[in-house]
Amino acid sequence: MSEENKRAQAAALAVTPDDLRGIRRGIEKESLRARPNGMLALTPHPAALGSALTHPHITTDYSESQVELITGVHSSVEACLQELTEVHQGVYRVLDQQSCGQEAERLWVGSMPCGLPTDETIPLGRYGKSNVGRSKSVYRMGLGQRYGRRMQTISGIHYNWSLPGVSSEQYFSLIRNFRRHSFVLLYLFGASPALCSSFVEGRRHELKALGGHTFYMPYGTSLRMGRLGYQSDAQSSLAVSYNCLDSYADSLHEALTRPYPAYEAIGVRNPGGDYNQLSTSLLQIENEFYGTIRPKRVIQAGERPLHALRERGVEYVEVRCMDLDPFVPVGINAQTIRFLDLFLLHCLLTDSPPDTPAEIAALAENQHLVAARGREPGLKLMRADGSQTLLSDWAAELLAQCAPMARMLDEAQGGTAHAEALAAAKRTLANPNSTPSARVLRAMAQDFDDSYIDFLRQQSEQTRKTLMDLPYSEAQAQRFKAQAEASLVEQARIEAAETLPFDEYLRQYLSPARMQV
Repeated sequence: MSEENKRAQAAALAVTPDDLRGIRRGIEKESLRARPNGMLALTPHPAALGSALTHPHITTDYSESQVELITGVHSSVEACLQELTEVHQGVYRVLDQQSCGQEAERLWVGSMPCGLPTDETIPLGRYGKSNVGRSKSVYRMGLGQRYGRRMQTISGIHYNWSLPGVSSEQYFSLIRNFRRHSFVLLYLFGASPALCSSFVEGRRHELKALGGHTFYMPYGTSLRMGRLGYQSDAQSSLAVSYNCLDSYADSLHEALTRPYPAYEAIGVRNPGGDYNQLSTSLLQIENEFYGTIRPKRVIQAGERPLHALRERGVEYVEVRCMDLDPFVPVGINAQTIRFLDLFLLHCLLTDSPPDTPAEIAALAENQHLVAARGREPGLKLMRADGSQTLLSDWAAELLAQCAPMARMLDEAQGGTAHAEALAAAKRTLANPNSTPSARVLRAMAQDFDDSYIDFLRQQSEQTRKTLMDLPYSEAQAQRFKAQAEASLVEQARIEAAETLPFDEYLRQYLSPARMQV
């Protein structure tokens, strides 16, 4: 037995069945509101959904038109998906009610956006007149100034995961392995190989033209995670190390305090005195740092995320590379979640050497290759030692290593669901035509004249009907309504209690001292 396998076996023995039954998970799912014709809805966030600032389950992400649905923390995969489904049901009923007899808006079921208007027309999220609400809108103004508003309309699923007894050091070990191996997730679950031409209008790109105002990559898996997705030339200069909490925090602290010339040129305010952005540093706030996975800690009111991490350590990880699956009503299914659980467990329990600047650069290139060409026969990726290997061989090796984790989870939780999830992943690896990305392109070609918009319009409408047809009790409706009303009351309370001028609030909140312990 190799030293690596011995260490993995020792780590696995330290994880008890109670630990595995103690896995906690939650989902955050973004979706654009789209008009029936496939164009972005420019209407405000519906008041009947409550306050985007304070509602526990419904907010907006970048835009007023981009709904974010949030579950609580669950020990059960089924309970997590049930709550996500119920939130969808409530949202769809509100969208139907506000349609006033016209065709209702849909939740766009693709990660790449629907038809977009001009960049400056995309509405920023609005969160009321409190200092925290205003700062959220200014932050989004800054994102638009830095990267363009269209990039921010990309949607996805964030999967939050924790295991009892895991230390910050162990979470960073998991994160390093996840970053090395997340190409497997892009291949297996990437579902954004095509996009509407409005997304790339006026931008340079390497996409191929299809019919119906559609561009695509023939072997693409996840354009959302590629060079046209959540990418930043400025952030590419950051070689953030995940070797420990201190090195990660120091890297982020430097990016949050170092002025960046291009953003200094934009300025914090425009000549009229309105805010362009929160600051001129490389990152305005911690959330601006893009990545496939993040270490997280629940923050207290007014607390900086970096302070929370430094003071109390990592509480959970946030997986950020999952596309919306347009063939699944809520964007992700139980089998995918179970694969994520065993994949994350594998990342935690296997040997995880320190990262290096050279490896960080190679991982970025691997991500771009798999996003754009992941199903291409013979595609090779770069390993940490500088050698190249076939994606198919490396992925098969990793899936084989996941077998003990699937057994551990099934023994602890009962049944064979994790073994079945792993078997399904192996079948998908062996048959690239069965991947979600290939299925999207095939459906577009067979029934929609290669039109991304037409396919997603139909899929979004079918999803709406499926969820509207599910049972939805009066008690559920009343609970949904009460949550929305309570959130509006809470927003009003926050606004009424405000005493600090906004400029002073920002000065205090953005102070580097607030990120220290």
